Amino acid sequence: MSGYLAVLVVVLIFIVIFQIAKASEYVSILKGEKKSRQQSNRVNGFLMISFLVLGLIGVYYCNDLLRGKMGSGAASEQGEGIDSMIMWTLVITGIVFVITQILLFWFAFKYQEKEGRKAFYFPHNNKLELIWTVIPAIALTVLVAIGLRHWFRITSEAPKDAMVVEITGKQFNWLIRYPGKDGQLGRKFFKNINEATNPVGQDWDDELNKDDYMATEMHLVVNKPVKLIIGSRDVIHDVGLSHFRLKMDAVPGIPTTLWFTPKYTTAEMKIKNDNPDFMYEISCDQMCGAGHYSMKANIVVETQAEYDAWSAKQKTQFALAHESAAPAAPATPVADSTQKAVAVNVVKH
Repeated sequence: MSGYLAVLVVVLIFIVIFQIAKASEYVSILKGEKKSRQQSNRVNGFLMISFLVLGLIGVYYCNDLLRGKMGSGAASEQGEGIDSMIMWTLVITGIVFVITQILLFWFAFKYQEKEGRKAFYFPHNNKLELIWTVIPAIALTVLVAIGLRHWFRITSEAPKDAMVVEITGKQFNWLIRYPGKDGQLGRKFFKNINEATNPVGQDWDDELNKDDYMATEMHLVVNKPVKLIIGSRDVIHDVGLSHFRLKMDAVPGIPTTLWFTPKYTTAEMKIKNDNPDFMYEISCDQMCGAGHYSMKANIVVETQAEYDAWSAKQKTQFALAHESAAPAAPATPVADSTQKAVAVNVVKH
């Protein structure tokens, strides 16, 4: 009841303000303040044009100032196409924005209130309706089609030679699992999850799990396709790969996938960005809780030889889990030398 009353009060306030504004307008006309209002409109019209000119100059200046300072371009082959799509989207919408803003401010100046001028009102115009409905619809359809083409590309079946990496989100870090020499990930079941020994719930009865290993960072091979199998252990997360221009939701119980091909190693990107501390990053692009800001991991893109050397050093999760689960060996009892000496003396006597 109190909610309805509050809405009613707000509506009544708006009605009162509207009526006061109309009454003020009528009083102004009766007092002969029409010329004063026209003068005010002229000032406002001039300010509109000034704001338009200064605004366009500011947009151009900012664009010229920041051009080339927003990163070194996409670091994946698929990201190049997405960069191109974004550029064309900005070009098309930018042209429309500039034209409409120029018309908006120019009309406010040109058609301001003047003596002897009367506004022309028409309720409908088929030609205008057709222009501002069909043309935007065609332009937006083309942009959506281009976007869908890139979406279907990165979510399609990965090449047969693609490496496979599983990434699972949990509050507030990423669990990264790699298949072993067999190239296949073992099955998992959520009831098997153990934070200490089995963080993703691997089924140890599945032979494919015996050589899978996990790491705190993602290692990828340059110029080799990689398929990411993405999931979540708790809430919805989002695998954000900004350098590769990709992202994909991590949804509990619903695995999602995408694939891409890295173009530059981490070492090459350090040189390209003139930043010796550069590191590819996985971020969470979906608000997932109080620790969302800290949910990230590093990606290392390297040569095949470097990846093989790193992979050979990794210990399987099966071995780690069973090592930690093995009971401690019983301690070897230490003989009491005093008791032995007493026993010997007793025998002698």
